[in-house]
Amino acid sequence: MPDPHEQDLDTEVLQDRADRPVVRVGGTVHRPVQPWTPAIHALLDHLAAVDFPYSPRVVGILPATGTAPATEVVSYIAGESGPAGWAKVVEEKGLRAAAHLLRDYHQAVAGWSPAQPPVWSGGRTGTGGPGEVVCHNDFGPWNIVWNGVSPVGLLDWEYAGPGPVMQDVAYALEYVAPFRDDEECVRWLRYPGPPDRRRRLEIFATEYGLSDTTGLAEEVIAIQRAGLDFVRRLAEEGHERQVELVASGYLTELANRIRWSEDHRHLFD
Repeated sequence: MPDPHEQDLDTEVLQDRADRPVVRVGGTVHRPVQPWTPAIHALLDHLAAVDFPYSPRVVGILPATGTAPATEVVSYIAGESGPAGWAKVVEEKGLRAAAHLLRDYHQAVAGWSPAQPPVWSGGRTGTGGPGEVVCHNDFGPWNIVWNGVSPVGLLDWEYAGPGPVMQDVAYALEYVAPFRDDEECVRWLRYPGPPDRRRRLEIFATEYGLSDTTGLAEEVIAIQRAGLDFVRRLAEEGHERQVELVASGYLTELANRIRWSEDHRHLFD
């Protein structure tokens, strides 16, 4: 169980969201328990059991007290993450390392079939059918913990759930190829100039272990469309974060990204 004396340790707000605050307390990370927390903990425990070194370790759960909800506690992984992660995949060494990390994760989770089928945030139960694994489903540079251009951790497992491995690969490629215009690449994503997107897609695919890149651009566009539908559905269901995103015009932003990808397939094929 978590150490009750952790309240005396230094704290740092890692995510300041009213619906899902995340706080570092000493060498641990605290966040409110969600309905899918047992599934995530089962996954993290499996990854620990197979010596996957990049996932946080489950420490325990603090019970609800007064108005404070029950809190999950996992180990803190030191390093650079969040916005700093974007610059790490600009270099080909970091790009290759990200592909290796995703490959290693999929290998670590392949064949996992716990006696108690997990129930995931997306609503699915179990660990997938033929050709599926439990995908991370949010594998982007910001959710990797970096030491230089070497990954040392993988964060934010809340969207994990069953799917084909290409679901994670295509999701990652949107952000590391990247499927963004030149201005955004240079101004916001830390590229020194327009990236060679086709080369970067091929590097990531090869380092992950794919022998053929045919159709990858379409896979990415399909993931982008699914992401828009996902945000819309959660907003319609009343999820606070997605309601706020839709109100801010986020669906239009996602639609514009899809349109750009559709209009620039030639940069990737």
